Amino acid sequence: MIPYILRRLLLMVPTLLGVTLLVFALIQFVPGGPVEEMISKARGMGSERGANTRAQMSEQEIANIRAYFGFDQPAPVRYVKWLGNVMRGDFGHSYVYQEPVGEVIASKFPISLIFGITSFVLSYLICIPLGYLKALGHRTGFDRASSLVVLAGYVMPGFALGVLLLVFFAGGSYLNWFPLGGFVSDDFERLPFWSQAADIARHMALPLFCYMVGSFAVLTMLMKNSLLDELNKDYVRTALTKGMSFPAAAFRHALRNALIPVATGVGAIFTVMFAGALLIERVFDLDGMGKLFYDSMVSRDYNVVLALIFIITLLGMVGKLFSDILYVVINPRIRFD
Repeated sequence: MIPYILRRLLLMVPTLLGVTLLVFALIQFVPGGPVEEMISKARGMGSERGANTRAQMSEQEIANIRAYFGFDQPAPVRYVKWLGNVMRGDFGHSYVYQEPVGEVIASKFPISLIFGITSFVLSYLICIPLGYLKALGHRTGFDRASSLVVLAGYVMPGFALGVLLLVFFAGGSYLNWFPLGGFVSDDFERLPFWSQAADIARHMALPLFCYMVGSFAVLTMLMKNSLLDELNKDYVRTALTKGMSFPAAAFRHALRNALIPVATGVGAIFTVMFAGALLIERVFDLDGMGKLFYDSMVSRDYNVVLALIFIITLLGMVGKLFSDILYVVINPRIRFD
């Protein structure tokens, strides 16, 4: 197992280089950017003042702006410099926020992390037992009714569900149980501790439900179908012929193997903070990682875009490796050569 882990870790290096190089190359062909944005602002200010002759910037002034942002150098040189800075933990400066990229990401990180981890943990805590019960009661009334509910949630987009939840449960049109948006109330700092916890819970309830609804059905049905496959195998039949009850055989023998396909998604816990759905964040007015990535793409904040892609790719590969290790933990008979 150790040689396999070392090989996977070594393979991460060329993968990261390939992904970042491809994204960096694509960025060079995207129109617009910080240089064009600053030139446009300067010309706009000159026009507002009625100084049309001054609004036309000289070639030297444009060259100075390009040098300020580092665009006076060839693209390969800029990529190598960026990569060298990343190796030192420096992702550069945000053109839009005028702050280090690390600080910009860190400011959006907590909200996405809280929603990501909470939805991830709740999904597994609910879906694994639910899938287990559905498999034991296959084709019963409980199985059909629960399938109807989870599949209805699956086919409805999260943002559309969010709008419906806000209409019916927030704002006072029907019920006013939850706030319209945001993560905390305006008077949050003045509230006592338990009131602050309750305030956060009220703000999280509706968007958290929307975050979970998509993966909920997939994980539940995956658990159910995986367990059904195991229950039809010979080793379960052998346990039943020896006098073991069906629920006991399912729990003691089949459940462990049925968890192997489900473990595939556990590695996603490394990227849950980047899994924020942009439309859900907009519906509930959440300033998270999804919104940051979208805004950075629109405003051509290339350093933020490259940093997010680098981090997502790295954590995604670490998550895949973590899932492989879990395979062995769940079923020691599995071996990776």
